[in-house]
Amino acid sequence: MKPESPAHLEGVQNDNSRSTLERILEACRFSPEALEQAAREVERIFGEERAVLVMDMSGFSRTTVRHGIISSLFMIHRVKQIARPCIEGSGGLLVKAEADNLFCLFDAPAQALAAADAIVRGLRAANHALPEEQRLSVSVGIGFGRILNIGNEDLFGHEVNLASKLGEDIGQGSDILLTAAAHRSLPPGLARTREEAAQISGLTLPYFVVEDFNAQGC
Repeated sequence: MKPESPAHLEGVQNDNSRSTLERILEACRFSPEALEQAAREVERIFGEERAVLVMDMSGFSRTTVRHGIISSLFMIHRVKQIARPCIEGSGGLLVKAEADNLFCLFDAPAQALAAADAIVRGLRAANHALPEEQRLSVSVGIGFGRILNIGNEDLFGHEVNLASKLGEDIGQGSDILLTAAAHRSLPPGLARTREEAAQISGLTLPYFVVEDFNAQGC
């Protein structure tokens, strides 16, 4: 007997857990024609308009080669210790950590920007007490728009991908970079920025570099 389409799955919960997502997707395996309905169901349950912050630790690979994995793990631990209070203090949620990357959610880009600025300043302060080879820096990408939030454990969506590209591939040193959508959603006067563009996978990606941030504007 062929399983029912996602629209008629018995017992599917309206929570955004991974098991709910897997159950909807499993139904599509047996009923490809139900894919469009499944997409609507996934959007209804998991879709959110949120700001996404993706933070990448600079020099992770270099530190691993020079000083070994334990030194790198210690540096990741220190970054998380400094970053987590900044994220939570700005109303954000640390969703997941992958290697030297952190993925975080906020209600608005202004909150994400406040967290990013606090993290960069916190790391700079911590570096005063560290030898040069152990100094910490991160680059940050911030996006804003419709995403899929899977149980506050995983994130999918165009702005998630763009924020990842900005934080991991384009940002250097202590850069804080915004997607065009995130930049448009900032309150006037909150930050001074300059527009740049990069070629990624044959596409032109416009983005904004944060040059100055007015914390009192939040």
